[in-house]
Amino acid sequence: EVQLVESGGGLVQAGGSLRLSCSVSGSRFDDYSIGWFRQAPGAEREGVSCIRRSDSSSYLADSVKGRFTVSRDNAKNTVVLQMNRLKPEDTAVYYCALGSHLTSGNSCPQWYDYWGQGTQVTVSS
Repeated sequence: EVQLVESGGGLVQAGGSLRLSCSVSGSRFDDYSIGWFRQAPGAEREGVSCIRRSDSSSYLADSVKGRFTVSRDNAKNTVVLQMNRLKPEDTAVYYCALGSHLTSGNSCPQWYDYWGQGTQVTVSS
């Protein structure tokens, strides 16, 4: 069974940094995309980033470009979302998801098969 576990959320002041990790286990796909999403209270879920397991093709949403980076460590089956220069509007529950549709780096897949439980990120002003 595929499992994704996010970690690294917390409370940080505006301008600070957090590092989110997504640990993947049980995947039988030879290649896949990991997507990062966030959802603030009362808001729709927003795609933040995605990365392809095999070649690190990646994409960042305009709202986080220049502040966030995404990377993967295949040896550890982990994907990291490094969040710098955080803003109060980045406050949300962050989720990672795994899907068999592959990103080329120009955009992120729309469909994911498995989801993590989420981790809270709170940025105070």
